[in-house]
Amino acid sequence: MLALRARRLFDGREMHHDRVVIVENGRVADVTGDAPATVDLGDATLLSGLIDCHVHLAFDAGLDVVGTLEQPGLADRMRSAARQHLAAGVTTVRDLGDRDYLALRLDLGLDGPEILSAGPPITTPKGHCWFLGGAAAGEQGVREAVRERAARGVHVIKMMVTGGEMTAGTHSHLLQYGLAELKAAADEAHAHGLPITGHAHCAEGISHALEAGFDSIEHCSFFTEDSFEVDYGLIARLAAADVVVSLTAGMAPSPVPPPPRIQQRIAGMMAAVQAFYAAGVDFVIGTDAGIGPPKPHGVLPYGAEMLVEQGYAAIDVLRASTSVAARACRVDERKGMIAPGFDADLLAVAGDPLTDITALRRPLAVYRMGRLVTAP
Repeated sequence: MLALRARRLFDGREMHHDRVVIVENGRVADVTGDAPATVDLGDATLLSGLIDCHVHLAFDAGLDVVGTLEQPGLADRMRSAARQHLAAGVTTVRDLGDRDYLALRLDLGLDGPEILSAGPPITTPKGHCWFLGGAAAGEQGVREAVRERAARGVHVIKMMVTGGEMTAGTHSHLLQYGLAELKAAADEAHAHGLPITGHAHCAEGISHALEAGFDSIEHCSFFTEDSFEVDYGLIARLAAADVVVSLTAGMAPSPVPPPPRIQQRIAGMMAAVQAFYAAGVDFVIGTDAGIGPPKPHGVLPYGAEMLVEQGYAAIDVLRASTSVAARACRVDERKGMIAPGFDADLLAVAGDPLTDITALRRPLAVYRMGRLVTAP
């Protein structure tokens, strides 16, 4: 048995003070105010482990993430990337694009975060991230692609609704699939009991994913061919719908800046981020960790910091990184909360993240299913 005391406890919804979390057999057995503690964390905040809803363990956050895929040892590099997330307090990651379904069989156990995998993302022939091996065309083709992934045991279906910045010959502001194909994929995913999420970088792609019944939408940015134009009416539709926006928030300090096409649109992206919150859109953080030097694995605390800088309340950001993320990932019956019966995936940080969100970048201890995996 383990009994952890901290001055503050964020249980996934609210902040409490001077509580003891009792852990037995890898799960939270009780949360109480009067039990003796076996570990006193002092002036710290104990949180449910963080959840990053969009990572790419197969990408090494280097200057040529596609070229590196071809080098031997990909699975070992993915294991190392996963451990970087865990060291940062991210105890669950949703991998939204790997090669050969490797994320499903890394076998890290408690030495890494829990990995929820989409396998290779479904994309058009030579479409965005085609090099991961997920090409599918037409309604029947995308249905078959979903069935294959369901048979492999994926946790979520990922579909490239629009093109993307890292794939030559594709364009973020242009659709890759029509509405009929998106609906076919969503219907097939739901028939297999799986959520579906879509990479969408333009207003038309976001609208199509929403109409097709996608459960969440990644990036949700408003690229045009040469600019960025926030569609406030579409944001209002998102706020009224039962859909989660996965915000691509956070960049770590890096000597390598984002690509020019991204830099030119950052002001527009921040305006969209502010508009999502003002409209009351349900949101989580999906960092896209791995895609380049500003996106190292374990970057989620910087994403939380960015949202607070853009006017988000810290408590909403903490919820989005724990209980709301668990619900979006369909693991909310056992993750995202510190409550009896939940997995004892826990993060202790120095200070109070409600008054200083950068506290998330100062982990004191990380527990995975009650086992201490990172300590100062």
